[in-house]
Amino acid sequence: MDIYAFSPLTRENAGRIISWRYPAPYDLYDLTPESLAGLLVPAYRYHQVLDPKDKLVGFCCFGGDARVPGGNYSQLDADVLDIGIGLKPELTGQGRGRNFVRAVLEYGASTYQPEKFRAAIAGFNLRSLKTFQNLGFVITNHFWRELIEIDFYQLEKPRGEGVQ
Repeated sequence: MDIYAFSPLTRENAGRIISWRYPAPYDLYDLTPESLAGLLVPAYRYHQVLDPKDKLVGFCCFGGDARVPGGNYSQLDADVLDIGIGLKPELTGQGRGRNFVRAVLEYGASTYQPEKFRAAIAGFNLRSLKTFQNLGFVITNHFWRELIEIDFYQLEKPRGEGVQ
């Protein structure tokens, strides 16, 4: 299993992340230079994820910035932690997702102690949907994001199921 280190996202690594480019249809996740300031807002709780050699492999965020507009967020309290993740494009599709997401969940559980996790995943992203479902997430909502014409699934998982 991969071992990752988490820390608040630095300006340098935020700059690297906004330069990442994913192949279509995953290019939905490409960030722009205008995204840089948001990645560095402490309230958005962005963290860089580093490998044992201190190389940037991904990022995650917790809370409001992980929510996709249009989803059902009626349960907005300390008991539910919304998560967002991003794995470096060159590392996707190699079977690393499960350990990466598991590490993010473990970090989120120990840092924020939520009762459950929630994630929103684009409907076309079958790899991510499968990864989250294999980690015990269940689909709780489906919605259409008109602005970008993409459907999304919301998934939830109680913290105590497989991630302490």
